[in-house]
Amino acid sequence: MEVNSTVESRPPLSREALRRVIEGRGHADRVPLMVHFWVSPGAFGERSGDVSRLLAGYPMDMQAIWFKIPAVDEAPADDPSYRWNWCDAASRGRALDNAGFLDSWEDDLAPLLTDFPSADYPGLTADNPPGDGRYRLGCWWYFFFERFWSIRGMENALTDFYLCPDEVHALFGRLTDFYLRMIERGRSELKLDGIFTSDDLGTQTSTFFSPQVFDEFFAPYYKKVIDRTHELGMHFWLHTCGNIEAFLPRFIDLGVDVLHPIQKYTMDERRIAKAYGDRITIWSGFDVQRIIPYGSPEDVRREVRALIDAYRRDDGRFMLTLGNGATPDTPLASLAALLDEAYRYGRFD
Repeated sequence: MEVNSTVESRPPLSREALRRVIEGRGHADRVPLMVHFWVSPGAFGERSGDVSRLLAGYPMDMQAIWFKIPAVDEAPADDPSYRWNWCDAASRGRALDNAGFLDSWEDDLAPLLTDFPSADYPGLTADNPPGDGRYRLGCWWYFFFERFWSIRGMENALTDFYLCPDEVHALFGRLTDFYLRMIERGRSELKLDGIFTSDDLGTQTSTFFSPQVFDEFFAPYYKKVIDRTHELGMHFWLHTCGNIEAFLPRFIDLGVDVLHPIQKYTMDERRIAKAYGDRITIWSGFDVQRIIPYGSPEDVRREVRALIDAYRRDDGRFMLTLGNGATPDTPLASLAALLDEAYRYGRFD
């Protein structure tokens, strides 16, 4: 197996080729590959050099450009208000999904909205590498639900839809204003082709809340951000883990262009591809829970072929990557098998 090839021997797809795939205007010479996006070599410790060399032998078919989104507690020295937590509340020591700092809507909402971070912060677009012919994707983590529970904590977030609907709408409205300004700057300052964000809305078996809750509290704000993204000539990419099949028709109606990952063991990829593959681009995520950490390299190759067979279409609308971040227990031979099989089997010749 070739693992020492150079990037030049396996060139990335062009910006226009990827736009054509996403818009359903035809496939490229091969299935677009973006495994690098979900692999951090530093997480592999002593094997980090081997992982970096392996990745360098395969194309990364877009440039990931990261917005400097506000942190929860720590603000940059040049703007003390550029953070979500304005009050230095002690959120540490709690579980991640319950470490929210806004404990009381009555006491805390007004100060939060008054001291809300500004998307005009100069450092927001500091990551601006020169273009190299690839598709440029502006990225940040935590869209609406994820940002909501990081502010309120998961228990509060899931009950607020019923107990405090006006306050939820007030917060989501301000988040929307922030995102709208951010993506406008992304287009003008970073020359982006697309926007990527995350909003994990599913568990292993279903969604966190009903479609009715999504329609009332999320759809209006998603639509504003997605519509503005399209007006600016960009695509909207969404990562959302778990079984989110109940929301798929809504994502399509709202204009989501690229959806990641269609998580293995929560949904049937063949059924999803048949039902929705002509209306939304699937950024298929290879299973990181079972197959790649515990399967053999041949198991990995077999699954790569199954995913490509399920999703590949003549009009494009399919790209391949990992389903989430590669964990340090990922065998290097399995990662190599994924890259090699995806590159070879994904070719249209």
